[in-house]
Amino acid sequence: MVNIDSYLGKVELSYSYLSDLVRYTASGCFGVADLNAADRFHSFFRFLKGGAFNDKGVAVEMRNGKLYIAVHITVLYGTNISALSENLSHKIKYTIEDKTGLQVGKITVFVDGIKS
Repeated sequence: MVNIDSYLGKVELSYSYLSDLVRYTASGCFGVADLNAADRFHSFFRFLKGGAFNDKGVAVEMRNGKLYIAVHITVLYGTNISALSENLSHKIKYTIEDKTGLQVGKITVFVDGIKS
């Protein structure tokens, strides 16, 4: 859980909500064919160790008051991968900061495949 203290009180956001928000944002980005599940063993171990949550291609972790996000995607054939990953990073950062008010530290985009 991510805790946010505001003048209205305490708000708790689950890692599941944050990963759903990232997944929804990524699926609407042009050039993204699919989101891929990452290595299950390492994501489960990371979840137990540090509280990171990896679900269906999105890993969200809170460190030092900032969110660190990893996204695993498949791109459409012919898409400029560097432009897509930069656009996706900016779009995810804007959406998370706009909808939750949390700061995003880093977004890592992993391209796992190409779909024709």
